[in-house]
Amino acid sequence: MALTTAKTSGLAITGLGVAAAYAFSSVWPVAGALTVAVVLGVALGSTPVLTDEHRRAVARLTKRLLRAGVVLLGLQLAVPTVLALGPGTLAAVVLTVAVTFLGTLGLARLVRVPRGLALLVATGFSICGASAIAAVEGVIERDDEDVATAVALVTCYGSFALAALPLLAHALGLDAVRTGSWAGISVHEVAQVVAAAGPAGAAAVGIAVVVKLSRVVLLAPVVALVGAAERGRRAGNAPLVPLFVLGFLAMVAVRSTGLVPAFVLDVAKTASTLLLAGALFGLGCAVRLGALLRGGGRALLLGLLSTLLVLATGFGTLAAFT
Repeated sequence: MALTTAKTSGLAITGLGVAAAYAFSSVWPVAGALTVAVVLGVALGSTPVLTDEHRRAVARLTKRLLRAGVVLLGLQLAVPTVLALGPGTLAAVVLTVAVTFLGTLGLARLVRVPRGLALLVATGFSICGASAIAAVEGVIERDDEDVATAVALVTCYGSFALAALPLLAHALGLDAVRTGSWAGISVHEVAQVVAAAGPAGAAAVGIAVVVKLSRVVLLAPVVALVGAAERGRRAGNAPLVPLFVLGFLAMVAVRSTGLVPAFVLDVAKTASTLLLAGALFGLGCAVRLGALLRGGGRALLLGLLSTLLVLATGFGTLAAFT
């Protein structure tokens, strides 16, 4: 009976958190449901309202929601659509992700940011923001505060990028296609990419979203490689490629057949957002705000440097290959 009650309370708390996050993000889309969810989780977790029993109940649910959400994320990606970008743009995407990921890890050492937070920031900033952070947090050693900090950095600097990029593109005289490509290759979250490309018109938004999704394709290999590296460091018995990553790849393959009806894709997209929002809400509930705020200056510096790195690398690789 106690176990059933705990499960019920975990579902109820997480469900209310996700509903609130989704409602808020519908009013302010740039924030994104995932970002709002982790903020609400941190806020609730830092109050005495959430008991230890509640925290354990939410924590048990979190990992399942995370893995299911990442699997469904694969249905947003169709390989033929990505390949249609052409070899030059794809080369620019792969190089930008690699340089941003490895460069952020190097910068983290310089500013003395803990390894767990560095891996989360490197993955989130180089690939797809909060979704990437949620996917990689389960295969690395990290503190709960690291996840909340990484998502906060994605929100802060993604907002900076979506404001700065249109101004820079206009100053540089970039056309709609080049502006959209730069937004898609450099800005962190999908909603932020749309906002960054929007001033250049519908054509810019269209190319920006496709380029952004080509970065998301790299989520699976990056998570697999990071997981393998962590497995080697810890000499553990975890699978070389997590099952949820294989599920993600399977869903990409299904979507690429072109046989999935549009309404199924719409439902899957919403379900993936809800599941990942639930997972990040649960991760936020485990955070103590006081611990999150300590040492924030170095994390803020890392976020700024990583954002400048991805913007510069994205612009440079597109200029070189397209």
